[in-house]
Amino acid sequence: MSNPTLPKASVPTRPPVRTDIAEGVVQRWNPDLMASASTDTENTISVLDPIGADWYGDGVTAKRIGAALRHIGDGDVTVNINSPGGDYFEGLAIYNQLREHKGNVTVKVLGMAASAASIIAMAGNEIQMARASFLMIHNTWVLAAGDRHAFRDVADWLEPFDQAAVSIYAARTGMSESKLGAMLDKETWIGGDAAIDQGFADTLLSSDEIDSAAQNAANLSPKAAQKKLDLVLASGNRMTKSERRELYAALKGGKSSAAPSGMSSAAVLELAQNALDKIAKI
Repeated sequence: MSNPTLPKASVPTRPPVRTDIAEGVVQRWNPDLMASASTDTENTISVLDPIGADWYGDGVTAKRIGAALRHIGDGDVTVNINSPGGDYFEGLAIYNQLREHKGNVTVKVLGMAASAASIIAMAGNEIQMARASFLMIHNTWVLAAGDRHAFRDVADWLEPFDQAAVSIYAARTGMSESKLGAMLDKETWIGGDAAIDQGFADTLLSSDEIDSAAQNAANLSPKAAQKKLDLVLASGNRMTKSERRELYAALKGGKSSAAPSGMSSAAVLELAQNALDKIAKI
């Protein structure tokens, strides 16, 4: 049901500035984690990718979530989340959509709800977290270019959005805005039990609701490895030598089901190898 106790978020845009995924989050994200197939229903929405459209037009967007909610109608909805975040403003738009949905919204954090994804999670009437899952909250993370005057202007422009995030977390948790502001300033990771203790979530998620076949972060499937490579290339994040080798080994482990249209798996692997070779030289 719509949740008027949560503040509605303003969602402006600024063309020269784009929000992005913070360094270190990509390495901690395990794209293989998903809900058990037995728990999926027609009223389930999956948020299992970065927020916002990527190079190939994939990713979780307000347009996609809006279409899913129109299909569901006024019925109850379950939102499964395992996302490293991404486009903060797209996340605010999705938060508004879920906040205003007439049916009951149950959010299940399967692995990670970082940054923009944590904002989306707050829209649930009930929030459930896996014991080993995490919320990550921080100040708005952006990429921008310009001289010192431009950066001062961007910093001033971003401040209200950090305050908007604080207001959303405060409405959910009852914590003071000053304490939450400090948590955003230092980038805070909150595990399942701590999230419940602090009011970010309501209950722990049953382990039966998470796909038991999901591999751990050190042994990714080829599809998950490709997702990570896409994020690394898009954001410019650097990887250690061992991380590059692990990622390439995962990519070689089998055929990717997320290959761009018209590209064979062999072509994807060759492209990935060339990209990783270039990253290795940075």
